Amino acid sequence: MYLEHFGLSEPPFRITPVTVFFFSGANRGEILDALIYSISEVEGIIKVSGEVGSGKTMLCRMLLEKLPPHIEAIYLANPSLTREEMLYAIADGLGLNIKDERVGIIMQNIQNKLEDKAREGKRVVVLVDEAHAMPLDTLEELRLLYNLQVGNAKLMQIVLFGQPELNSKLDQPNMRQLKDRIAHHFNMQPLSRNILENYLMFRMRAAGYHGPDIFSADAVKLIGDASNGLMRRVNILADKSLLAAFVEDTHSIEIRHVKAAMRDSELNPTRSPTKNKVLAATMLAVSVLAGLWGWQLMTGTNTPSTPASSPALSESITLPIQTPPAQPDILAATDVSLEATPPDTTADKINTDTSQSEPNSANTSSVSTETNTPAITPVKPEKTVTAEMPVLYAQRITAGKELVERKKAVASLQLFYNEKVRPERIEGFLQRAEKLGVLSEIYLLPAKFGNRDGLRVLYGAYPSVDAARNAINSLPTRYKNSFAASIFLF
Repeated sequence: MYLEHFGLSEPPFRITPVTVFFFSGANRGEILDALIYSISEVEGIIKVSGEVGSGKTMLCRMLLEKLPPHIEAIYLANPSLTREEMLYAIADGLGLNIKDERVGIIMQNIQNKLEDKAREGKRVVVLVDEAHAMPLDTLEELRLLYNLQVGNAKLMQIVLFGQPELNSKLDQPNMRQLKDRIAHHFNMQPLSRNILENYLMFRMRAAGYHGPDIFSADAVKLIGDASNGLMRRVNILADKSLLAAFVEDTHSIEIRHVKAAMRDSELNPTRSPTKNKVLAATMLAVSVLAGLWGWQLMTGTNTPSTPASSPALSESITLPIQTPPAQPDILAATDVSLEATPPDTTADKINTDTSQSEPNSANTSSVSTETNTPAITPVKPEKTVTAEMPVLYAQRITAGKELVERKKAVASLQLFYNEKVRPERIEGFLQRAEKLGVLSEIYLLPAKFGNRDGLRVLYGAYPSVDAARNAINSLPTRYKNSFAASIFLF
């Protein structure tokens, strides 16, 4: 109805997963890349959890499109299967024609087929959507399938997508054998207000819109409050807000249009119970995988294919669902404050409050993290220092380049990243670091985020992942309170 009014070629906020509308921000792109890497190179069951409407099914559809050709995927959209029905579904996905066979015979045929695939150099992954609704017996049968192997190689990989209820199900005593085999946990964070406007305009432009940004700051804030950052609710409110603006014959989405959408959708602003709680201090799951992939691409070496070869990968990292509060403009502020973030800086922030986090707890395998981290790309700097660069910026760019080229360290702590290179803004941050006496610990690494030239801001150089993890508590208080430091591997 409003498509011609806004110059759109298709509805921008449909709730049916359409991969052309996949938004890579808010950790979605990073999780997708980490999933592809994990399925391709690492053993262990993978779990992706998130609230209703957080984008799990869209991520699963994207994964189906992006998997390498040698990986064959079997997608189980209906989790409410008995163990026998699930085996028949997998057998059908493998092209087996099995009718009325006993479970043991079906399992043997599946194993034979998987061995044939392995000899052909192929890998099979089973993607289970809505896994929280899968019966316990069926989940246990999945574990038995995962145990199939030839030599030292597993024949099947498994990825479970589910709501937080899946975590409770796996905590049951009779599920401990399956839970112990989950090597990687990824959490779908709700959209923070800081990147909500980016998301809204991304969907508009993906649908053919070519005009200026149309969502006012107040409208974006209200959509964030009413949706609690959940993509499906955001889409519903945005769609109805466009309709309300069309009825008024205006091209600007104001707060009154969102209120009309809320009334029609029966959605009201909600306060997340965890809003003022502490979010995590480290992003080990995605960051370690990102670092390993970047290191592999930079050096041309082969990454070990088993978690046992890489202790960091064998840890289980739980990433809780929490709505991160709006974060200050760290680079522009004279001091770290709680000012509102200007709209044009939304892509430059780590949206996490870590002032009370405990990243060095005794059980580091359960450290919680906010997963808004940079895309998985090679870390070798591509930019050179020029005379136009600010003095401190140029100095720390050179330091970062030397750190990589001379292989002086294994790991560092990533304070934050920018998807746009803004030397003048970083210069202010570096001047404050100099006043704190920690400038020599700051390293700048140019990086690619998709087709964008961006920048990583790192702290310290450490000989191992454990040393970097232990160093998080030694960060200056200002940094601990302002950044969600994550471990970055060279």
